[in-house]
Amino acid sequence: MIHRGAIGYVLGQFLLIFAAVMGVPLLYGAFAGQGDGAPLLYGAAVTVTAGGALMLLPRPARELNQREGLLLAVSTWLAICFFGCLPFYFSPHFASFTDAFFESVSGFTTTGATILSDVEVLSPVLQFWRCFTHWLGGLGIVLLGVAVLPLIGHGGMHLYRAEFSGATSEQLKPRMKETALALWKIYFSMTAVLYGLLRWAGMNNFDALCHTFSTLGTGGFSTRTASAAAFESPLIEYILIVFMILAGMSFVQHYRFWVERRPASLLRDPEVLGYVAITAAGTAVIAGVLIWQQGYALENGFRSALFQVSSIITTTGFVSDDFEAWRPLPQLILLALMFVGGCTGSTAGGLKVSRIMLLSRVVDREFKRMVERRGVFAVRLGGQVVPESTVQSLLNLVYLAFVVNFVSCLALAALGVDVLTAIAAVAASMFSVGPGLGAVGPLDNYGGLPALAKWVLCGDMIAGRLEFYTTIVILTPAFWRK
Repeated sequence: MIHRGAIGYVLGQFLLIFAAVMGVPLLYGAFAGQGDGAPLLYGAAVTVTAGGALMLLPRPARELNQREGLLLAVSTWLAICFFGCLPFYFSPHFASFTDAFFESVSGFTTTGATILSDVEVLSPVLQFWRCFTHWLGGLGIVLLGVAVLPLIGHGGMHLYRAEFSGATSEQLKPRMKETALALWKIYFSMTAVLYGLLRWAGMNNFDALCHTFSTLGTGGFSTRTASAAAFESPLIEYILIVFMILAGMSFVQHYRFWVERRPASLLRDPEVLGYVAITAAGTAVIAGVLIWQQGYALENGFRSALFQVSSIITTTGFVSDDFEAWRPLPQLILLALMFVGGCTGSTAGGLKVSRIMLLSRVVDREFKRMVERRGVFAVRLGGQVVPESTVQSLLNLVYLAFVVNFVSCLALAALGVDVLTAIAAVAASMFSVGPGLGAVGPLDNYGGLPALAKWVLCGDMIAGRLEFYTTIVILTPAFWRK
C-alpha cells in the first residue's frame, strides 16, 4: 500500500526549501535596487503555507519503497511547476493560469518554450526568476533535495535516478548526499566561470547572470526577445557555444575530468566521442549549405551553423539566426537533432546520444543474425557487453517516446494546429528544446496555441524530463494495486 502521508511529509519539507529559494531573486532585486518583487513574495507565501500544512502529516516511519519513490519524484516535479508558476500568475503579464503554468513547466524542465511575445516587458526580478528556473531544473532541484532534505533515505535514490536515468545512476561517492554535493560543486563552479566570461565579453551583470542560468541548465530563456541574436557579438556566441556543449556532456565525466584528474576517461568515453562527432557533422553540413547555397560569409556561416547545432543538440534553445529562413535540409537536420539530444547525466534532453548509439548496435546485431542464423552476437558499447535487460529497456523507452509523440501530435492536430507546427512543437517539448518550426519557430512563441494544446505540451515536457517511464508508470492500473 502506498503511504501517501509520508510522501506528503517529504514533499512539505521540499516546498519549504523551495520557498526559501524563491528569495534569491528578491535578494538580487533588493541588492540591485530593482523592485517589483510582489509576485514572488505572494508565490513564496503560498508555497510556505502549503509546505507547512504538509509537514503536519505523519513523519515517515520507514524508507519509501519503489512505488512510493516514483510517486514522490513525479509529485515533486508537479509541485515545483505549480508553485513555481505562482510568481508568473500574480504578475500582470500572463493572461491565464494556463500560460503561467506553461512558462513554469518550460522553465523547470529546461525546455525554454515561451508564451511571451515580448520578454522585455517583465520586471528584472521576474526575468531573473524565469531564467533561474532553468538553473534549478538543470541539476538543482533534485540535487538540492537529496543534499539538504534530512530524510535522505526516504526516496533520495529514487529522486536521483529519476533525474539521472540510465548509465548515470551510478554513484560517484559512497553516500548519496556526497554524490549530490560533488555534482553541485561542479555545477556551481561552471556557473561562476561562465558568468565571469560573459561579463568579460561585454554583457551587463543582469544579462550575464540570466544567460548563465539558462546556458548551464540548457534551457534557453533569454532576457531579450531576440535571444542571443540581440547582442550581435560573435565572442558572446562562441562563449555560449562552448558552455552549451559542456553542459550537454555527462556530469559524471566532468567529475572524472576536473576532480579525479582523469582526462583519458573523457577521451575514451564512446558517448562523448559520438556526441562530438554528431555535433561536428551537423555543423559541417549546415555550414556548407549556408555558405555555398545561401550566400553567408565563411565565418558567419560556420558560427551560425555551430551555434544552432549546439543549441539544438544540447536542447538549450538559444537562437542566433532565423533558421526557418534556411533551406529544408538544415531544418530537417535540426529537427533530427532534437530527438538525439545530449549525453546521459547532463542537463540536456532528447533520447540521449548513448541510446542512439546503442540502438544502432542493436540493429546491426539483427542484420548479423539474419546472415548467420546460428551465430551468437553480443551488443557492445565502449568495449563492454550490454546486458539484454538494458537492450529491452532501451527498446521499451524508444517505443514509449514515439507513442507519446504520435498521440500528442494527434491531439494538437485535433485542436486545429497545423501538421508542421504540431510535429515540431511536440518534439521540441518532449525533448526540452523550446523553439521549433512553423508557428512555434525561432522568432515565434507558443502563446497562440489553444489552451488545451498547451496542457498537452506541459505533459510532454514533464514526461520527457523524467524520461517517460517515471511519469507514465503512475498512470497504469498496476501501479495503484495493493
